[in-house]
Amino acid sequence: MLRSVLTVGGWTMASRVLGFARDMLVASRLGAGPVADAFFVALKLPNLFRRLFGEGAFNAAFVPSFAGTLVRDSRAAAQELAERMGALLGLWLGMLTVLGLIFMPQVLTVLAPGFRADPAKFALAVDLTRITMGYLPLICLTALVSGVLNGLDRFAAAAAAPVFFNLLLMAALVSLGPYVATPGHALAWGVLASGFVQLAMVWMAARQAGMALNLFRAPALTPPVMQVLRRMAPGLLGAGVTQINLAVDVIIASLLPSGAVSYLYYADRVAQLPLGVVGAALGTAMLPVLSRQLRAGQSLSAHRSMNRGTELALLLTLPSAVGLAAAAGPIVAALFQRGAFSAEAAAASSAALVAYAFGLPAFVLVKVFAPGFFARGDTATPVKIGLVAVALNLALNLLFMPWLAHVGVALATACAAWVNAGMLAWMLMRRRHFVVDRRARRVVPRILAASLAMGAVVAGLAWLLPPAQGSAGRMVRAALLIGAGAAAYLASGVATRAFSPREVLGMLRRRGRGRVVPPG
Repeated sequence: MLRSVLTVGGWTMASRVLGFARDMLVASRLGAGPVADAFFVALKLPNLFRRLFGEGAFNAAFVPSFAGTLVRDSRAAAQELAERMGALLGLWLGMLTVLGLIFMPQVLTVLAPGFRADPAKFALAVDLTRITMGYLPLICLTALVSGVLNGLDRFAAAAAAPVFFNLLLMAALVSLGPYVATPGHALAWGVLASGFVQLAMVWMAARQAGMALNLFRAPALTPPVMQVLRRMAPGLLGAGVTQINLAVDVIIASLLPSGAVSYLYYADRVAQLPLGVVGAALGTAMLPVLSRQLRAGQSLSAHRSMNRGTELALLLTLPSAVGLAAAAGPIVAALFQRGAFSAEAAAASSAALVAYAFGLPAFVLVKVFAPGFFARGDTATPVKIGLVAVALNLALNLLFMPWLAHVGVALATACAAWVNAGMLAWMLMRRRHFVVDRRARRVVPRILAASLAMGAVVAGLAWLLPPAQGSAGRMVRAALLIGAGAAAYLASGVATRAFSPREVLGMLRRRGRGRVVPPG
């Protein structure tokens, strides 16, 4: 178990580091102009469908069914299930890709209507998205084969595959640039090539594990396949709500002046680091723990798990949010300000990062509260609340956009996330499925106080430090602010008794093993 966690964690960290290196290279070559906007929209469309059909809901339904078939029936039956699902997924996504290639101008008229005002930019976005659409069936099949590998307890290849996405995009940008019309075309071809490489990589790993999948098998709606599809339905509804929210942001951003899509992309990439690590970890850990406790009739233990999950989420995300807001300018400048990415683009992206940082704790709290419903078999309530958040996000976008431009898009998303988290918590408390205990009432205000104290230190130091010169100077300045912020948070947290370092390490170790954290 520990070896598997370290394997996945190591490759995931490598992928995130390379992802930042990729974004730094893209920013230096493309900046935040029309080519960057067109490429980010071209990347967004297949990713929307990938998250909807290829990951999340699909893996949650397929992997348990595959593993159960493997144990209960036979290896041949499990392989047949994987091949039937792969054929069905490939057929559906292949048809979707062909339709996308044919009707791409109409699709982008809906997804990025603002690009219509600039015919050259719109035509470029159509060209790039037609190239990247081929990535959709490839990466979704990669997700299926990765699920097979996970069911076989083989984790390395599936975890390493995203690394090649980043490597191939960087290689394409550097090597293909002189031979294609724009750097955006080079990146788009890199995206497509990475789909082939990732699929080939996991398929070869499955073959070495003794399961050479025939992905061209005729699709058939067998009972095991129907069972997977039925299990997918609730997850697809929940994922669909999230993807609608993301699509709304792209639509609104496309109506703004050139560069808005890029500013939001770079800001979101920085905000995604704590969100991806903390949110994904908590969301993954909470559901099985709550499910076991509720099945065993341990309602008090479930309450404690919800409280400790909430506490841990705020312990990690409140300082991240305050720190990102206080040092947004230096962090964005250090990461991206070079080459074609100007100081003005860095300032615009950092303003969006401040807005995203405001919503960061809410995004993670949603990952904590939603399992409180899922563990009880209630998939409808989170979807209904999510639809309210989508409507609010659209309304706030329209309200904020005239006054705050692209920052209004980020702020609307953050506000909608707080409403989503608040409504989930309210419904849980109303049903007595979540009761805030004495420890949480004592600790959470202290975590907030420690975070604000840290933010004051970072903001004061940023004001005192002289302006940085050059890329190296900006990196050093950002590193000083991050280091000072971490030290200030540790000192203020211990001083206010919000936490003790030994206790935090114990919480992380227990949650990493999937055990309940007892109340302090």
